Amino acid sequence: MAEFALERIYIKDLSFESPQAPDVFKSQWQPAMQLDINSKATALGDDRFEVVLTVTVNVRGADQVPVAIVEVQQGGLFRIKDLADADRARLLATGCPTILFPYVREVIDSMMARGGLPVVNLAPVNFDALFEEAVKRRAAGQAKSDGGDVSIASPKGSIEH
Repeated sequence: MAEFALERIYIKDLSFESPQAPDVFKSQWQPAMQLDINSKATALGDDRFEVVLTVTVNVRGADQVPVAIVEVQQGGLFRIKDLADADRARLLATGCPTILFPYVREVIDSMMARGGLPVVNLAPVNFDALFEEAVKRRAAGQAKSDGGDVSIASPKGSIEH
């Protein structure tokens, strides 16, 4: 019988920069945001895996000057037992990051508020779609194979708020 358990959630790394403070507080808040997402799973042995979801938010003001940069590496320890390799790879690349993402979103919102800036309300992420893109890149030879794991990464893009 297959087993899946979340053992621990933790912040592995956290960075906040506000290079234009305090001048940023003088202008009207009209940010443009770039969101980058990456997920990586590492086998730890004994049916345990570390999944690290890295989210970087680059916020630029109306004049394209950097206002804030927040990067969070949210880690999770998961136990996955008696699952086929393909099913385990999909779970590690989609299910585990889906569990971790709300924690990342809360940390980013908190860091923006602590920096004196309006919070950033990140939309939900479709990790299944990102996984499918990663699988297609690997099949096309654009992604390196590292022993069967599939890391996911979002294409760099902008989100207007």
